[in-house]
Amino acid sequence: MIALAGCASTSSPQIARVAPPPTPAPVYRVSMPVPPSAPVRAVAPAGLSASINAVRAQFDGTVGIAVRSVEKGWSIATNGDLKLPQQSVSKLWVAMTVLDARDSGRLTLDDPVTVTREDLTLFHQPIAAMVTGDGYKATVGELLQRALTTSDNTANDRLLRYVGGPDAVRAFIKRKGLGAINFGPGERLLQSQTAGLEWKPEFALGSAFTRARARLPLSTRLQAFESYVSNPPDGAAPSAIAGALAMLKKGELLSSPSTSYLISTMESSKTGRQRLRGAVPEGWRFGHKTGTGQDLAGRTAGYNDVGILTAPDGQSYTLAVMIGDTPRPVTERQALMQSVVASVVAYHR
Repeated sequence: MIALAGCASTSSPQIARVAPPPTPAPVYRVSMPVPPSAPVRAVAPAGLSASINAVRAQFDGTVGIAVRSVEKGWSIATNGDLKLPQQSVSKLWVAMTVLDARDSGRLTLDDPVTVTREDLTLFHQPIAAMVTGDGYKATVGELLQRALTTSDNTANDRLLRYVGGPDAVRAFIKRKGLGAINFGPGERLLQSQTAGLEWKPEFALGSAFTRARARLPLSTRLQAFESYVSNPPDGAAPSAIAGALAMLKKGELLSSPSTSYLISTMESSKTGRQRLRGAVPEGWRFGHKTGTGQDLAGRTAGYNDVGILTAPDGQSYTLAVMIGDTPRPVTERQALMQSVVASVVAYHR
């Protein structure tokens, strides 16, 4: 009886039901950080890269060239990070600053602007012939068209003052992250300093500036010229300009209406027909801005063309060809630029 009772006690179902379950063995997990996958870098076509480098190497002068594919993202550059004189290429950044102000509601293209004799500047300024005693009544849009399509210096400088001066343009360049692009002090001071002169209001009238420049000793002019080309206050890197134009084309800088307006205006430009535009084939579109500096002793301080080249299939390339200092004749400078366009077109086809 005792044995049976003991046996029943050890196999009782009640005891089995309340017994704790066995403790599971611990499971150890080791977390290894997984590095993010590296972005795939677009590789520039080797043949086109070799062609662009050869074009630069064969030219006598300080040259920077940059080409970027807007859709594919690859870029090619030779002396692409060298800051070279922009001259009137810098009108692009004034235009973008104006259109950015338009996008934010601070101005419209129909805003009235009066151009007076006190606004006149130097060199190419067709609008000067329209300025009478009471000034010339224009609009922001008209001045923008004149500055971009005919490179009118007075129209551009009047717009520059209207949007807040050089500091406003520099702030735009910085805020948009455009990189190695400097903006100078405006046409009057830039050209006076390049010539070795101090600006005077009378320089804006007739040929007063060129006469004052001609009276300077050659040594003074050469010193000022060398100072400018070696460290231009309006210096910009071709790669940065090509990058900024790609951002513009992709709609990353301005609103869609302002982007379309600026690119179409660039495409209607009347300057530099034998620079980059001289090699653009039928059926392709090209919008651009030229820039040309002063001449001295057979040298030119800045001979440039930058723009957006669009193929018939819609693919686009941004180009910046900047000749910072060269003794070569204009025809050879134009041939250099046309060779760049021809190389891009040949690659695309």
